[in-house]
Amino acid sequence: MKNKIRKHVYMGIIFAGLSLITACSDFLEREPLGRLTQDDLTSGSYESQVFGLYAAMRNEGMCGAQFLAVHSIRSDDADKGSTLTDGADAEKMYDDFEYMKDHWLMNGYWSDHYNLINLCNNIISDIEEEGEVDEATLINKAEAKFFRAYAYFNLVRTFGEVPKINFKLKEAADGNIPKSSVAEIYELIDTDLQEAAEILPITWEIKYVGRLTSGAAKAMQAKTQITRSNWNVALAKAQEVISSGVYDLNTPYDKIFTEKGENCSESIFEIQAYHSLTQSYGTNHATIQGVRGSGDWNMGWGWNTPSELLASSYEADDPRKDATLLYAGKVNAPYGETPPAPTSNLPRNYWNKKVYTDPAIRREVNSTFGQWVNIRLIRYADVVLMAAEAANELGQTSEALNYLEMVRRRARGSNASILPKVTTTDQGKLRNAIRHERHVEMGMEYDRFYDLVRWEIDIEVLHAAGKTNYQKKHRYLPIPQPEIDKSNGVLIQNPDY
Repeated sequence: MKNKIRKHVYMGIIFAGLSLITACSDFLEREPLGRLTQDDLTSGSYESQVFGLYAAMRNEGMCGAQFLAVHSIRSDDADKGSTLTDGADAEKMYDDFEYMKDHWLMNGYWSDHYNLINLCNNIISDIEEEGEVDEATLINKAEAKFFRAYAYFNLVRTFGEVPKINFKLKEAADGNIPKSSVAEIYELIDTDLQEAAEILPITWEIKYVGRLTSGAAKAMQAKTQITRSNWNVALAKAQEVISSGVYDLNTPYDKIFTEKGENCSESIFEIQAYHSLTQSYGTNHATIQGVRGSGDWNMGWGWNTPSELLASSYEADDPRKDATLLYAGKVNAPYGETPPAPTSNLPRNYWNKKVYTDPAIRREVNSTFGQWVNIRLIRYADVVLMAAEAANELGQTSEALNYLEMVRRRARGSNASILPKVTTTDQGKLRNAIRHERHVEMGMEYDRFYDLVRWEIDIEVLHAAGKTNYQKKHRYLPIPQPEIDKSNGVLIQNPDY
């Protein structure tokens, strides 16, 4: 299975996708918006290098099998999936928490994140060496700062202490440094995101759909602060995003993850992808998770499948359940297709519907693998729920209830008989209600494992999900052994490994 990963060669940088204005127009009519010429570029001197950062986000460790193993399969939302024998090593590592110090998925996750960091460092260093620069170049620097903070946030919550390389490497040996403390990594993250939030524009013109905004930086500030239970700052940053008026919850939940829902008014940041008969600037994100079958149902590896626990977590008639789970052996909306029923060798009752593709597009591009699917990394609903959580922890229950109702109202749609309004002002009960809402709203969306850890209910929940090997030490992965070996003793393994 490892050999099935296809490395894409990027001849240019693409911001494929639909604009915020035309997000619901016909997908088949859209054109890739990233075949840029020099005349298209803004005046920033580092534009092409910055576009390379967006391309690096499509690498496997940032959104492919490595990313999904670390971010999703370890949670109670998901199982490794596929057949009983396929990827047995990955199942042992990420589903059963029998951590190995040298595993190809973990190793790739580490290296692709540091690759992104190094690309960012090159841009930041070169700009700083210039001294006084124009506003467009400062924006380029802010984009690099965001991506560096994003990469380090993933690394610090996945591995704990990691090397803080925030400088340009003149030779590879310069990066052979000891680990920095978690606090030092977060200090860098905070500094980078603050600069990004201050400098990035609120919006971009249509041809730059998918580029980072101040809203994305502030949403990341809220996420990194809430991870540390810094409730006041987290609430303030989330409220800045909410009060900006740029985003809303007007897109029906069952449309968000369709091709026509890409870059909708809820999108704060998503990885742009494009694939046609003649060009591919796509990802393997959907391919890894696609239905495993034959013929028209040969959609991918079949990894990262929704768990029974996730399926049972939804309230009665919650529409988000049918928008998250693609049911095996049953007719599914909206295309009326019936995926193959479970078998003894492929006992999967569900597939991830959030990467389920339009059959018309599959025919148009002659592919069943979904390389064209954008990856939603930050949604407005995530920010609203962070605001609800932080407000409740600060004792502002009325405000928390209002934010919670915003999300439930959208999920409820026009059916007033479902998802009743939460009214409790008891902090503990409201806390549980917000956590539940976050679970079902964000199902199969990359943060669930880290939520369980920061809430300190990871052992309880994962054991209840049948992942009984999990212990507190498994909050952090081991540092990849090949990295330790290359360091000649400079890089020290995490405790308990």
